[in-house]
Amino acid sequence: MSSIEHKQQQIETTMRLAPVIPVVVIDDARAAVPMARALVAGGTPAIEVTLRTPAALEAIRAIAAEVEGAVIGVGTVLSARDLHAALQAGARFAVSPGVSPHLLDAADDCELPLLPGVATASEAMSLLERGYRHLKFFPAVPAGGHKLLGAWASPLPQLRFCPTGGISLTNAADFLVLPNVICVGGSWLTPTDKLVARDWAGIELLAREAAGLRQSG
Repeated sequence: MSSIEHKQQQIETTMRLAPVIPVVVIDDARAAVPMARALVAGGTPAIEVTLRTPAALEAIRAIAAEVEGAVIGVGTVLSARDLHAALQAGARFAVSPGVSPHLLDAADDCELPLLPGVATASEAMSLLERGYRHLKFFPAVPAGGHKLLGAWASPLPQLRFCPTGGISLTNAADFLVLPNVICVGGSWLTPTDKLVARDWAGIELLAREAAGLRQSG
């Protein structure tokens, strides 16, 4: 088995842990551990902390070290530097909003599995040529929503997706019923107001609701 095949198997395993991967923007690393514990308790153990704030890498380190059952990942990965920083922090998967040749070359040389983002069929085909079968569809709703993604199922049957961007509890099911969708990514599980208020019970409840969504398989 090639390195990319092995890493793609790891990504698939992560994608199948729950119907939703929480996508987290965190400003205070001190909130990371109780937040992650609430998400795990609610049934959404794969957690993507985005590199959109200075606190992100510290949050990833804390979750990786202290939260049993969490599969911590890093989002908004744009460069080789991001990949290696995330790996050193303890991340177990990486997610990018799109792709570039340099990022894909770096991913080939890094043990951290990458879930790369695509918005078009051409981008998806290019990644398929490089051995990627599991992709992020981003930004899912603005890029065409579940109707566009569903239309790719027949001509691109090898691919499976985690649509992210504009997805909420109310429209997640539209994506999860598609044959080429394993899970969705969503930021609604960790809203800013609940993070600021330290409302861990509220976050756990949102995670339970998300975990109850039906996966297409």
